[in-house]
Amino acid sequence: MWDSLWVDVGLATMAGSTPYGRIEDGAIAVKNGRIAWVGARADLTGPIEGLASIVHQADGGWITPALIDCHTHIVHGGQRAGEFERRLMGASYADIARAGGGILSTVNATRRASEEELLAAATRRLRPLLAEGVTAIEIKSGYGLDLDTELKMLRVARAIEARLPVAVTTTFLGAHAVPPEWMNDADGYVDFVCDEVLPGAVEQGLVDQVDAFCEGIAFSPAQVARVFEAAALFKLPVKLHAEQLSDLGGAALAAAAGALSADHLEYLGPDGIEAMAESGTVAVLLPGAFFTLQETRRPPVARLRKAGVPIAVATDSNPGSSPVTSLLVTMNMACVLFGLTPAEALAGTTLNAARALGLQNDRGSLEVGKVADFVHWAIEEPAELAYRIGFNPCTTVIRNGVPTLAG
Repeated sequence: MWDSLWVDVGLATMAGSTPYGRIEDGAIAVKNGRIAWVGARADLTGPIEGLASIVHQADGGWITPALIDCHTHIVHGGQRAGEFERRLMGASYADIARAGGGILSTVNATRRASEEELLAAATRRLRPLLAEGVTAIEIKSGYGLDLDTELKMLRVARAIEARLPVAVTTTFLGAHAVPPEWMNDADGYVDFVCDEVLPGAVEQGLVDQVDAFCEGIAFSPAQVARVFEAAALFKLPVKLHAEQLSDLGGAALAAAAGALSADHLEYLGPDGIEAMAESGTVAVLLPGAFFTLQETRRPPVARLRKAGVPIAVATDSNPGSSPVTSLLVTMNMACVLFGLTPAEALAGTTLNAARALGLQNDRGSLEVGKVADFVHWAIEEPAELAYRIGFNPCTTVIRNGVPTLAG
C-alpha cells in the first residue's frame, strides 16, 4: 500500500518526448518520500481507497515537479538601489564596477554583516520563492572574497537548509571579482582562492560545486582554468558565469572541463554552443539580469535549441543585476525576452535546472524513484505558469511526499 495517492489532476511530468510530458487525467503515488507510481488514473487497478493510506482528491488543476532555482546569490549584505538609479541615468554595469561599485560594494556590506544578519535577510528573500513551489535552490558565495567571509556565506547557505523546507546546493564562487586588497595582483588572488580559501571551505564540508566569473571585468580564461584545476583536485563539479558581456570562450572552456552548466551566455558563439552540445553542459539563462541591466543582446536560444543543448532558467537573485525573488516571473521573462516556449520555461525550472545542479537522478520530473517533491497549481493549462505576471496559483507544495499549503 502506498503512503499517499493524488488523483483528479493533470500531470506535467516533464518526462518523455512530448511537451510537458502531460497526462490529462493522472494519478501520482508516494511511498517513503519517493514517487512510487505515476500515470493515467485509468491505469490504476482496484478502488483507489484501497491503494494508499491517504487519497488526495485534487479536484482539477495540474501537478508539476517542484521548481528548482539553479543560480542564485541570495546570501549577501546590503542593497544596490543607488546603482539601479545610476544605470537608469546612463551608467553601464561595467562603468559602475570600474568605479568601485557593483560586486565590490556588496562585498563590503557582506563583510560587515554578521552571520545572523545574513541568515535573516536571506530567509526573507527566499520565502517568496518557496511560496511558488521551489523546493531546491543553489546558493553561491562570492561576496566575501576573503577566507573568513566566504566561509561565513557558505555556513549561512547550509543553515538555510536547516531552517527552511528547501534543499540547498552550495557553490563556491571565490573567483567572482578581484577584491581591493588584491587589485594589482589578480593572478595572486586566484592562487589565494585555489590554495587557501577553497581548501578551507572543503575541509569544513561547505562546498558542493565551484563557479567562477569569466569576463573582462573579472577573470581571464587562463585564471578560470586554474580554478577548475583546483576544483578537480577535490573532485568537485564546476560551472561558469560565461559570455555575459563579451565572448571570451568561457563556455567552451567550461564544456571542456565537463561543467554542469555555463550561465548567462548573451554573447555565446558557435564554438561554445558546439562544445556545450558535445559535453552535455546545460545553458542556464538569466533573464532577470538581462531585464535589469537593460541589455539588448539576447542569448542564442534558437541555436542552442537546434544543437540540443539543455536550457535551464534561474532568477540569478542578487542585489545588483537581478534583484528577483520570483521564479514564475523569471519564466515569463524567459518567454517574452528570450523566446522560450512555456514548455521550455517549465523544463528550464524543473528538469534542466536539476541537470544544471547534477540532481537529475532525484529531481526535476515526475518519475518513479525520484524524490516526491511536486506542486499542485490551480490552473487550467501548464502554460499559465509562464503566462501570468505577478500571480501565484500554487495551492499546495508536496515535499518528500508531505503536503503543505503554499504561502
